[in-house]
Amino acid sequence: MRNLFKWTVKLDGGEVVAPNERLPWSQTLLMGLQHVFAMFGATVLAPLLMGFDPNVTVLMSGFGTLVFFVITKGKVPSYLGSSFAFIGVTAAVTGYTGSGPNTHIDLALGGIIVCGILYILAGLAVQAIGYQWIEKLTPPIVTGTVVAVIGLNLAAIPIKTMAANHFDIWMQVITFTCVALIAVFTKGMIKRMLLLTSLIASTAIYYVLTNLFGLSTPIDFSLIQQAAWFGLPTFTAPAFSSNACLLIAPVVIILIAENVGHLKAIGSISNSPMEKHFGRAFIGDGIATVISAGVGGTGVTTYAQNIGVMAATKVYSTALFVVAGLMAILLGLSPKFGALVQTIPTSVMGGMTIVVFGLIAVSGAKIWVENNVDFSDNRNLMIASIPLILGTGQFTLHFGGFELDGLGSAAFAALLLNIILNYKKKADVTTPTRPQ
Repeated sequence: MRNLFKWTVKLDGGEVVAPNERLPWSQTLLMGLQHVFAMFGATVLAPLLMGFDPNVTVLMSGFGTLVFFVITKGKVPSYLGSSFAFIGVTAAVTGYTGSGPNTHIDLALGGIIVCGILYILAGLAVQAIGYQWIEKLTPPIVTGTVVAVIGLNLAAIPIKTMAANHFDIWMQVITFTCVALIAVFTKGMIKRMLLLTSLIASTAIYYVLTNLFGLSTPIDFSLIQQAAWFGLPTFTAPAFSSNACLLIAPVVIILIAENVGHLKAIGSISNSPMEKHFGRAFIGDGIATVISAGVGGTGVTTYAQNIGVMAATKVYSTALFVVAGLMAILLGLSPKFGALVQTIPTSVMGGMTIVVFGLIAVSGAKIWVENNVDFSDNRNLMIASIPLILGTGQFTLHFGGFELDGLGSAAFAALLLNIILNYKKKADVTTPTRPQ
């Protein structure tokens, strides 16, 4: 604990900032804010899709990120945001139709807590017997596929739900063009802060086009004026039902595959291997999920959106996530700050999300490339190609009341195909050849 909050200071100008390094605090604060913006859209969207209170979810995502930082001893740069893996099973358990508050949220919370406990147990098992079994279960072909699927699976969100008209679509184009231009043609802190600076620039363009020239819905600043500076969100206690727990608990497999994929991606882009931190990462994520669901928040997971930010900025300092976690807590406790973020036009957030989700998908491919995955081997072709289409196309399986959505079916497919197809490979190797 004594060295937990110690980082080697690295002045801006270096190509890469490692997890145990940090930029000067002024820059770290700004880049931490950038990570808050990166996680915000999805972290708020997930509870809305499940009928949870977004303020509670944002508050607990910040708290969970700090818990994760402590449990992993500050070694793993990651933000914990609300998990989309629980959306399908929450709807199945509560009968939620996607509009307004979820009146049976307590049943979902109980199931999420049980899932979190199983997650913790998986982490303890890794700590006790090592991560090699995880490695065998999730080799690079699997983790790269799962990471790529996460980005592709989420792609429909900005395309289908974050542009209500033609103007919004063009505003998304302007936004991701801003990101591309800043990423390629700027340097120094502007490039480091490319997502935040792009967000500000795109919002300013939107303001000029709408508030001044009336081309579309103007930004409404009245929400900021009306919102209080401080206010506690509404907490909800969990209830435990055997049926709900049985339906939600298997999500732990998706969370493990997702977490491994994220850690592999972080290790790949930062050149800091994360395998030895698997156990603590599972435990930290599980504890954060249990705490979040205990007061009415969603299950949480390591966030691919923030991995996309790290990939773009090449700053992997864990100090950023301490800052981001604290800012998220303030956001959850301050309706005014929440109103400020909510004034960001949906189409601008959509353009930013297109970039971030694209970076996630490419991070998966990067795992394949850097681990020399052989795609001339039909096993690897099948393990990658089938889940990619399942996840992108939202292939959904139903088992009675249990629903396995696109991301879940893709993750399971990658895991099972790897086991089945490589079992055949092992049999080919070990079976002696008959003499002719």
